[in-house]
Amino acid sequence: MKGTGDKRWYALYTKPRFEKRAEKELLDKHIEVYLPLEKRLKQWSDRKKWVYEPLIRSYIFVHVDRTELEKAYRTPGILTVVKFEGEPAPVQDKQIQALKDILNSKEVYEVTSEKFDIGENVEITQGDLKGLKGEMIRHLNKFKVLIRIEVIQQNLLVNINPSYLKKVGEMA
Repeated sequence: MKGTGDKRWYALYTKPRFEKRAEKELLDKHIEVYLPLEKRLKQWSDRKKWVYEPLIRSYIFVHVDRTELEKAYRTPGILTVVKFEGEPAPVQDKQIQALKDILNSKEVYEVTSEKFDIGENVEITQGDLKGLKGEMIRHLNKFKVLIRIEVIQQNLLVNINPSYLKKVGEMA
C-alpha cells in the first residue's frame, strides 16, 4: 500500500446524474477533485439554455493518497472506486492533463465507450493540442485521434486535420 504522502488520481463511479453533488461533497471534505464539464446547448419545449454537463457520465476524479481515498469513497453519491484486480486503479497524471487540454482547446471532440482495434500511435504537431499523443482511427470518414483512458473504459475522440499528425513509436 502507498504511503499517505503519495497522491495519485483515482476514478470514482457515482450514482447517475450525481456527479456535481458528489463534487461539492468532496470539496467540502477538502479533497482535490476534477469533474470534467462541457458546455452544451439544451433545448426544452419553451426555451434553449447553455448548461455545463459532465463530459464522462457517472465518473469523477480525485487526487488523493490511499488514506484520503477511503474518505472519498465514503462520500454520499459515490458508488465505488474503479478497481483493477481488486485494487483501486490509479489514473495517470498525463491522462487527466489530456482531458483538461482537450476541454480547454477549440478542437471538436466526442466521448464514446465503443471499443476500437489498436491503430497507429500518433502525435498532434499543430494547434491547441500540440504534443498530445493518441491512437489513430477512421470514424465516419474523418480522421480523429483517440485518447483512451483505460481505467474507466472510456475514449475521447478529437477531430484533427490529418496534416497535423505524425507517426510515433510506442507511447509511454
